[in-house]
Amino acid sequence: MIRKPFFRPAALALLGGTSISPFLAAAPLTLDEQVVTATRSERPVRASLAASTVIDREEIERSQARSVPELLRRVPGVTLSNNGGPGKQTSVSIRGTESDHVLVLIDGVKVGSVSNGLTAFQDLPVELIDRIEVVRGPRSSLYGSEAIGGVIQIFTRKGGQDGAKPWFSAGYGTHDSYDGSAGVSGGDGRVWYSLGVSSQDTDGIDALSARSSYHEPDADGYRNLSGNLRAGYRFDNGLELDGTLMRAKAHNDYDLVSPYSVGGGWNANADNEQRLIGGRARFSPLEPWDVTLQAGRSEDLSREETGGLFSSQFDSQRNSASWLNDLTLAEGHVLTLGYDWQQDEVSGSTAFAEDSRLNKGWFAQYLGEHGRQDWQLSLRRDDNEQFGTHDTGNAAWGYALTDAVRFALSYGTAFKAPSFNELYFPDYGNPNLDAETSGTFEVGLAGEHDWGRWSANAFRTNVDDMIVHDANSGLGPFGSPNNIGKARIDGIELVLGSHWLGWDWQANATLLDTENRAHDANHGNELPRRAREVFNLDLDRRIGRFGLGATLHAEGRRFDDVENDDRLAGYATVDLRGEYWLTEAWRLQAKVTNLLDADYETALDFNQPGQAVFFTVRYQAL
Repeated sequence: MIRKPFFRPAALALLGGTSISPFLAAAPLTLDEQVVTATRSERPVRASLAASTVIDREEIERSQARSVPELLRRVPGVTLSNNGGPGKQTSVSIRGTESDHVLVLIDGVKVGSVSNGLTAFQDLPVELIDRIEVVRGPRSSLYGSEAIGGVIQIFTRKGGQDGAKPWFSAGYGTHDSYDGSAGVSGGDGRVWYSLGVSSQDTDGIDALSARSSYHEPDADGYRNLSGNLRAGYRFDNGLELDGTLMRAKAHNDYDLVSPYSVGGGWNANADNEQRLIGGRARFSPLEPWDVTLQAGRSEDLSREETGGLFSSQFDSQRNSASWLNDLTLAEGHVLTLGYDWQQDEVSGSTAFAEDSRLNKGWFAQYLGEHGRQDWQLSLRRDDNEQFGTHDTGNAAWGYALTDAVRFALSYGTAFKAPSFNELYFPDYGNPNLDAETSGTFEVGLAGEHDWGRWSANAFRTNVDDMIVHDANSGLGPFGSPNNIGKARIDGIELVLGSHWLGWDWQANATLLDTENRAHDANHGNELPRRAREVFNLDLDRRIGRFGLGATLHAEGRRFDDVENDDRLAGYATVDLRGEYWLTEAWRLQAKVTNLLDADYETALDFNQPGQAVFFTVRYQAL
């Protein structure tokens, strides 16, 4: 049962969306955009039965977001935990699941660290991204391990069909922060390409609170240099080839003062690098049969120093390949058959008892429709070298109550294999861990009208053998991961957007109730680092050459530990933004973040930035 929400007025306003329609002006909606993540095949937004959010290039630039985490925290059902400001490790949770229950793809290639199971969202170059698709809810029946909470797919910039178009941006702001990017993209209908570079440099803030025994009183800086190339070619016979190269190098300062650290932990820093290479071929052997072949390699490299001395190095790599077959049986009926192959490897200065594993998966999906009904059915079997076979499935059914309102019902299962750190890291890993499994039931109602759109989704997720960090496990000096047995997550997501009195606005609220159901002293506790309530409101308006916008982000309280001893207070931040078009190609932008200088934490003892200002000049050839 969801307890009394902190943001009840906002929730009631969202639920009562249809009742305020007389006060809303008409606004055009672009609902025919193609999305691929929810079904692994291109489908219009309106045809998706999964709860999904698309952040496109226009929204990225309008929001003036300087990082991928800044974009994601505005998505319904998403919460973040950040370790001390720009460039610091940021974990992402979808619908109250663990941060490693999120599967992340870049241009169809699976990414993330093999050792810790996380994706370095903070290092991904936001200026080189075309759009982000976030699918909420289990997707293991299509993607295998990790997709318990959902899937995030990032698509890099892709050229168009009307010649070369250069772009450029440069910015400066608080904490001596610099941003810059430049590139060119284009095409002629047969060939397309995009080449870009992006950089970021900031003095940062003092990452750790003085309360922490690891604190070093200094500013913890961050810098990043990234590049991306994406290109494709379409042959006369319909064959399409598409490839991506991406590299992001980051240097990050942090606090780790401790007698257990090399050199006492002073001046701790890490050099991190993300590499990706991927290629895809699409063709149709027969008219109703579309084939997609994809292969890729992603690497996550990290080298750390403390006290001016080498401390550790972790290199993880993931090689993957897939074969996808879409068979159109009749109009509105598509059968998908696929095979995935994935090889994970980890190496570095730490010796793991096991340093590689292979996973193979076979899956089938049926998308169908009849009259006012549509459905999605999928089944998958994964054969994991360490954890044997896992069968997962998903069934979703939608019914159009009217031409504008649709009801949806779904149930899905998922699983997550433990990471190499959780299993084998010396003095920390627990080799007795079991794979996590889950089942999620969801019911939703959504409407699309002339004045805007709204949706309400309620879900319950039960996770068996959930893995959490247990500081009191006794398996190592800092505790270890443990299967807590069972956990339950109940939630409601509410979304409403429209055009009102000249303003474009989007609002969403997420209400979570989590419970640890382990048969131990923590039974009945809330799961750590899950905000009970999250509310987002975005307002934007263009008046001639001027653009104005504001964002309100608010979160309820959360606990930072399994024992629920460390409580983090709720908070709210307000951001203001404005822009001026010198011409249709050139514009000046300014943004004030955390306008009211809220003092808050999303992870215990880690500081968050106060009020800050940033200015940007941007050019996009028309």
